[in-house]
Amino acid sequence: MSVQMKKMVSSTEIKLDGNVFHEIFRYRPHHISYMSPKHVQSVDLCDGEWGNVGSVICWNFTTHDGKKKASKNIIEAIDEAKKSITFRVTEGDIKAVYKSFAFTVQVDKVGDNNLVTWTLEYEKQDENTPEPDGLMKLCFILTKDIEAYNLKN
Repeated sequence: MSVQMKKMVSSTEIKLDGNVFHEIFRYRPHHISYMSPKHVQSVDLCDGEWGNVGSVICWNFTTHDGKKKASKNIIEAIDEAKKSITFRVTEGDIKAVYKSFAFTVQVDKVGDNNLVTWTLEYEKQDENTPEPDGLMKLCFILTKDIEAYNLKN
C-alpha cells in the first residue's frame, strides 16, 4: 500500500496583534525559548539570516508529553501578504518518523482578533506511522504561550 502526502490543519484565535505573531516566527523565533521555556529550549540560526527564505533553523523542543526532540528546518516560503511562513524539516527526530514534513504558520485578521492557522504537511514512512497529533498539539501550546507572554509584557 502506497503512503501519500497528508495534511492536518488547525486554527485558534488570539488577541495578540497578528503582525507581532508573524514577526516572531519570521525574524525572532529564537525568542520563543523564553516565551515558552517548558516546550522550547533553544532555536538557533544554523545557516543564512533570520527571516530569509533558505535560512536553516535548528529547534530543540519538548513535546506535550515531555519527550525532548531536535529538528533542523529550512525556511521554504514566506508570504508577507498572507502573513505565512513555511518551514521544511530536513533533519532530526521528526524526519526520522516521516519521509517529509513541513509546518506552515499563518495569521489572518478576524474582527478584533487574529486567527493563527497551523498546517502540517507530511508523508508517513509507512501505514503504521502515527498521525502527528502531538506536534499539532505542540503548535497550539506554542501559539498560546507566545500570545500570553506578549500580552503580559
